[in-house]
Amino acid sequence: MKYLGITLERPKIGVFDFTGCEGCQLQIANKEETLTDLFGLVEVVNFREISSERRNDYEVAFVEGSITTDNEVARLKKIRIQAKILVAMGACACLGGVNNLRSRFPLPDVVKEVYGGHPVDTGPVRKVTEVVPVDIELPGCPISKPEFEWVVRHLVLGIEPQFPKYPVCVECKQRLNSCVLDMGMMCLGPITRAGCNAVCPRNRFGCWGCRGPSDEANFKSLMEILGERGFSEEHISERINFFNAFSGLSQ
Repeated sequence: MKYLGITLERPKIGVFDFTGCEGCQLQIANKEETLTDLFGLVEVVNFREISSERRNDYEVAFVEGSITTDNEVARLKKIRIQAKILVAMGACACLGGVNNLRSRFPLPDVVKEVYGGHPVDTGPVRKVTEVVPVDIELPGCPISKPEFEWVVRHLVLGIEPQFPKYPVCVECKQRLNSCVLDMGMMCLGPITRAGCNAVCPRNRFGCWGCRGPSDEANFKSLMEILGERGFSEEHISERINFFNAFSGLSQ
């Protein structure tokens, strides 16, 4: 394969799921009109959701989900050894995500509430970086397929992807969206990393912070503004802790 006269390699990729809903993998499989071009750039050797092929000679590993069991820790470490590049994909892999909500309660109580007396193998919720080194974090819940394809193009060209450092608010203003905060909705757009094209505010939903904090996020200022606008501490706490995205800022 050549691009601008340059011969490009098709890296072998594997896509792996851990504790999560597999919605990020579904995002990749969706939008069929771009699949042919996407899979023309890479060789898929291990991707349970779309193929029965199972090979372990992948060079790039995309990992979805948080890590919650000893078996998952061992499996992830094995993937890390094989992969030259490991991409944590989605809010659960990058932040702990929705799964982290259970960390508010004693684990035995959570297991009993969900599974009753049925024994399950589970443990504390960990993001991927708490277990192995990660080369690239692709945020979002779920991930954006155009952004996934953008990352793949960078990997093929050997260029390090540079994610936006500014907040979702900037993308909202660029699109001339009406401010959902001004409409009376809770929104974390002022402190959340952009790159989603403000998909939630654009559809009249306040941002939930699934992409993690933007650089130089003024967390304290937003909390003051939300308080002045009448949002209760309980409501604010529920929103900022939902994806475990601001744990370092909200202390």
